[in-house]
Amino acid sequence: MGDNFRKREDRKDLVKQFEEQLKNKIYIFYDIETYEEIIDYYLDHGNFKKALRACNIAIDQYPYSTELLVEKAQILFNTEDYDRALELLNKAGEMQPTDPEIRLLKGTIYSLQGLRAEAIEEYTQALAFTEEKDECYYNIGLVYQTESNYEEAIKYYKMAIEYNINHEGALYELAFCLDMTGELESSLSYYQKFIDQDPYSFYAWYNLGIVLSKLERYDEAIKAYEYATLIEEDFASAWFNMGNTYMTIGKFTQALDSYRKTYEYEGPSAEIFCSMGMAYEKLCQHDLAIKYFRKAIKIDHHYDEAWFGIGQNLFLQERYYESIHFLSRAVKLNDTNEVYWHTLAKAEYRTGNFVSSIEAYQKACELDPTDIDMWLNWSLIYYDQGDYEKALEIVNKALEESPDEADLYYRASAYLVAAGKYKKAINYLENALSLNFDRHALWLDFFPKLETQNALAKIIDQYRKKKK
Repeated sequence: MGDNFRKREDRKDLVKQFEEQLKNKIYIFYDIETYEEIIDYYLDHGNFKKALRACNIAIDQYPYSTELLVEKAQILFNTEDYDRALELLNKAGEMQPTDPEIRLLKGTIYSLQGLRAEAIEEYTQALAFTEEKDECYYNIGLVYQTESNYEEAIKYYKMAIEYNINHEGALYELAFCLDMTGELESSLSYYQKFIDQDPYSFYAWYNLGIVLSKLERYDEAIKAYEYATLIEEDFASAWFNMGNTYMTIGKFTQALDSYRKTYEYEGPSAEIFCSMGMAYEKLCQHDLAIKYFRKAIKIDHHYDEAWFGIGQNLFLQERYYESIHFLSRAVKLNDTNEVYWHTLAKAEYRTGNFVSSIEAYQKACELDPTDIDMWLNWSLIYYDQGDYEKALEIVNKALEESPDEADLYYRASAYLVAAGKYKKAINYLENALSLNFDRHALWLDFFPKLETQNALAKIIDQYRKKKK
């Protein structure tokens, strides 16, 4: 740790010296390795503009350095200036045609540009010049997966794994593709093969756990993750996946223990703090949940799940005014998440901000028109204000999306009863009863007056007798 700290400080001093020389217009001359240190410092801090400036100065002094040309291409790639990046890579490739890094980066750019045949060609050419053949196979698999050609993707992911059983990306994507093709169950023997070859391969057990999780065989998945951590105690990914599996089956205390192990071995991250926050939320320990979501935000201020987590837990504590700030921030960071919009809509409604609530419900229902709870909650705003026609209009829009949902018919009939349109209400009620008779008990609870409930119960009894 001490050595790493000294290296960081040395690099920081070097960059400070470099910037002082630039500021004072002093002629700068460093060797290529020193320039790479300066450029990497800027890249580590996400300062692409300064990285590019340092790179240009270095290339002026070393115009035939393929390392610097590739470095500049990487910066341009990060800023999505793909055409200029390709120009530099082509130039570097002419000087160093056997450099696999050049071909791999070209392949990635072609893939992002949708030029998949060209991408595969570059990755295939790189195979002849690199020892990391698993990375080439993996990238080819990704190209085929992008085209939804899962069979070809599976072939190349398997080639990557045969070359390197510990290639986490290939193993994960392979499980996804097998799932998409319906071959996951039959592939268990493929994963078991690696365990038979080496029973102490923690990675083999880990990936068997991933497959079992996808097959919803959660208890077996947990056992596989446990074997992985018994072999390699500090295997953070296995602890994390174990935690996620415990969350899925509702064992939140065990999930929290697994997340703590992940933190112990991997250190802090927005993802792990957010996961711990969600576990505390499920345990109804809302203050602790908020504490860990705040920790996540300190690490990554743009982590929308953490902003939502705070807002959600404040909402659950009925601190609606406070929750709106955090929920609003979550939707600004990720405006395509209907759950965020729905929770914001509920919070706005609880504080009497009906216009804002309606806008949020509208956005939520646009994102997921099949979620009937959002439609029902939206319609309640108008019902509570006595606007039964508008409430019914919202439910009818929901019925266009989900015509077989009994709860929508029950709610429509309730609004029609409130509006005094009894004949129409009975039509909707009969539809609801035919779709799901048992849900009528919840529908009756919608009417607080006992005499109304008794009258409607008689209608339901008549329907029951008629159907016998």
